[in-house]
Amino acid sequence: MQEFDIAKLLNKVGSMYKLVVLTSLRAVELGDGAANLTGNKHEKKVINAALDEILEGKIEYKVKEKK
Repeated sequence: MQEFDIAKLLNKVGSMYKLVVLTSLRAVELGDGAANLTGNKHEKKVINAALDEILEGKIEYKVKEKK
């Protein structure tokens, strides 16, 4: 099992809630066949691939403004 530095991940996204939501949404995309942005094709678990992408700054999020 791959271990991740939670502090570094939280610094990238700001909160645990955002980290969980962003990771889960990206993991679903990867599971549906999206390309791994880190270039690591050997990663079998989509959740680990999603966390790698967040750590490397490949994945960002935007908050939608209310109308």
